[in-house]
Amino acid sequence: MIIVPVKEGENIERALKKFKRKFEKTGIIKELRGRQEFTKPSVKRREEVKKAIYIQKLQETEE
Repeated sequence: MIIVPVKEGENIERALKKFKRKFEKTGIIKELRGRQEFTKPSVKRREEVKKAIYIQKLQETEE
């Protein structure tokens, strides 16, 4: 369960923004969208490799 402490006098929009950020970090929505349709293991693996290559290139340009 996500708990967002709200300080007295704090804007409700700011508290809602904190909640949304915490909720996004849990990855629930991403998992639900992934479960809506079946993806073959080979496709999953290909996407993981593409992501790893992308991250590696970013790290190389950073250095």
